[in-house]
Amino acid sequence: MKKILVPIDFSKPSEYASKLASTIAKKANSEVHLLHMVELPTGFVDMGSGVNFSIPESMLYIRKVRDRMLDYKKMFFPKNDNIKHAIRFQTPYDGIQDYSKKNGTDLIVMGAKGHTNLEEILIGSNTEKVVRNSNIPVIVTKKNKDNFNPENIVFASSFKPNKNQAFERFLDFAKNFNSTIHLLKINTPQKFENTQETNQRIKKFIDKYGLKNYTINAYNDSSIEKGILNFSTKIDADIIALATHGRSGLSHIFNGSITKNLSKKAIRPMLTFKV
Repeated sequence: MKKILVPIDFSKPSEYASKLASTIAKKANSEVHLLHMVELPTGFVDMGSGVNFSIPESMLYIRKVRDRMLDYKKMFFPKNDNIKHAIRFQTPYDGIQDYSKKNGTDLIVMGAKGHTNLEEILIGSNTEKVVRNSNIPVIVTKKNKDNFNPENIVFASSFKPNKNQAFERFLDFAKNFNSTIHLLKINTPQKFENTQETNQRIKKFIDKYGLKNYTINAYNDSSIEKGILNFSTKIDADIIALATHGRSGLSHIFNGSITKNLSKKAIRPMLTFKV
């Protein structure tokens, strides 16, 4: 994990993402790239448009953004040695995609807005769009994670063969921490599998990886999303990892069925891998 990309807009969620990225980078000895996107008014590009936003005003704004980026680096990455920053004139999604591809990014860390329902955090936002389409692993966080040191990491999966690549990328992340990996399969009334079959499925899936510090868990619940969150709360997980399908992002798992009384405290950082 050589390069970590952190898109920032100077909001509170960006601060949360920056703190998390700083800790991960120190553990993995990674280079951090801070990226800020500026969507300039048409007048900056089209001299003949007649809008009231002059080139001098635009340049002044860009200088202020640059200065703010430098202050941001000092504030949130004081102990990180290798921090770079960039300002791009693109939409947030396009900027993140283009920059991550050109710079060989290994991990994207993003903040997200939201209150209690997980779908408010991830569905229908720039964050969800990145998660849905990025071939690079993405961590999404909406809480302040000072001194992030994950002792318990949940990897939730169906443990079918097509998830092997996602699991291998997950192990590349997890090796940076001395964590217990909790392998989790949720069984629901609609897709039920007895515990013995689930345990055999997971053991077969991980057989070639030589894992040492892990648990195998078959958890029954009324839905996949409730099962993941309830199990993660039960073991006080520090991060939840799962594979997503590019076509539907996280919406195929978090599809609006989460009840409104789920606490904010149930929301952990999410690490996603596209399959």
